[in-house]
This record gives sequence, C-alpha cells and structure tokens, in this order.
Amino acid sequence: MGNAAAMDSSGKEREAVQLMAEAEKRVKGSHSFLRGLFGGNTRVEEACEMYTRAANMFKIAKNWSAAGNAFCQAAKLHMQLQSKHDSATSFVDAGNAYKKADPQEAINCLNAAIDIYTDMGRFTIAAKHHITIAEIYEAELVDIEKAIAHYEQAADYYKGEESNSSANKCLLKVAAYAAQLEQYQKAIEIYEQVGTNTMDNPLLKYSAKEYFFKAALCHFIVDELNAKLALEKYEEMFPAFTDSRECKLLKKLLEAHEEQNSEAYTEAVKEFDSISRLDQWLTTMLLRIKKSIQGEGDGDLK
Repeated sequence: MGNAAAMDSSGKEREAVQLMAEAEKRVKGSHSFLRGLFGGNTRVEEACEMYTRAANMFKIAKNWSAAGNAFCQAAKLHMQLQSKHDSATSFVDAGNAYKKADPQEAINCLNAAIDIYTDMGRFTIAAKHHITIAEIYEAELVDIEKAIAHYEQAADYYKGEESNSSANKCLLKVAAYAAQLEQYQKAIEIYEQVGTNTMDNPLLKYSAKEYFFKAALCHFIVDELNAKLALEKYEEMFPAFTDSRECKLLKKLLEAHEEQNSEAYTEAVKEFDSISRLDQWLTTMLLRIKKSIQGEGDGDLK
C-alpha cells in the first residue's frame, strides 16, 4: 500500500472526524427557535451531506464502525427531512459498513432499512436485505434459527411479488437448515412443494429430481415405510424420476435397510458418490439413516 496511501487514509480519517463535529454543530443549531423559523431545514440538509461525506472518508480509511455510525446519522436526518428513500439507502450503506466490524449493528441498520422499504411497498428490495441479514446470521453469528426466519420472510415477500424462483431459492435454504435441525416435516413440505412447482418446467426438470431425492431422504430418517410410500408417489407424479440415479439409489438403500445390511448400504452410497460427489448435507442425511441400521452405533460411510 506504500506510505503515501497510508498517510492519505489517516488524513482522510482526521478530515472525517472534523466533518462529523461540524455536522453535529449544524444539527444543534437547527434546533434553536429562530433558526427553526428561518431555514432550520437547510442546516439539517447540510449536516446530512457532511455525515455522508465523512462516512465515505471513514470507508477509505477502513474504519468500518465509524463509517457505519456516520451513515446512520445521515439516515436519521434524511428521515427527519421526510426523505424516506434516501434514509433507507443510508441505512443500507451503514449496514454494509458495519458488516465488516459489528455484525449485530449491521443487522439493526438493515432492519431499519427494511422497515422503510416495506412501508413504501418496496417488497422485493426488502426481501433482498432479509437475505443479507440471514447470511450474517449464517456466517458471522452462527444463529441458524434466526437465519431461517429471515429466509422465510424473504420468501414470503418474493411470493407476494410473484418472484417465484427467488422465493424458491430462499425456501430451499430453509429446507436444508430445517433438516439439519431435525425439523424433517418442514423440510419435506418445502422440497415436495418446490419439486412439484419445478417438475413441469423443462429448464428446471433436472433440479426437481434433486428435491424429491432430498424429500425422500428426510422421510427415510423419520420412517422407512413413509419413505417407500413417498417414493411411489414421486414416481407416479414425475415419471422421469424413475430413471434417475437418485431414485435407483433410494431403492437400493431401502432394500439394504430392510435387510439391515450396512455393507450393502455403504456400497450403494459409494457407487453413487463415485459418479456424483455427495455434498456435506447429503452425507449427513445418509449417515443419519445408516445409524438406524441394527448394530450401527456411530458408523461412517466408508
């Protein structure tokens, strides 16, 4: 980065701190009675602009908390000036800055933006910010229950705006997490619903196989007979499923499970994995099923 750049960023930070102080003075000044009668708003507008400039300088200096705080101040003043849209934009900017330093504060700012957008009827953009919050809960705060709630809210808003493929993306996230948390019924409902919605679409037909496969695995963990019945239902609804490798694997696993044959079970899984790699989620679910075979206390898939 070199010395000049480092000097520049500390200079920017000093300049930003001065701007913040100046902005604060303007806001205080706008409260006095006479100022209120004569152009109090102009001072608030100027302060708003100063906070935004300061925020961008803090960003250059990589002082993310200070940038987030400055954007937040700007957002509040925009609200005072009745500029809802600008306020929401500043809250989003604040959230994106805080994301790098203070995940919880980032969520607070994004929630403030969401409140404004839903109030304005801008549900698609609100949904997008719910996804960002869900991702912060996934990656930074590791609170899967809260991530699920925000993906569900996003899916709801997308559905209301007829953005079904965006809604499905969110719901599939919900299903994967629900299954991990052993909420199998919830996962099954989503996988079946999305599978049914996509199986008639020539472009998405390929994915439908995967969703019915995942639904069947969730059934299987709960109850073998249910899995059998579900599999029959899927084949009837979606004949293309019968020829899929996923369906053939399920039949082999059901047979192995019925015979309580863990070698046959592992063999079938290995054979499938050699052609299409099993991801972490599938591996987890297949292991859970295998554990229900007699004498498999804590087996693996090797």
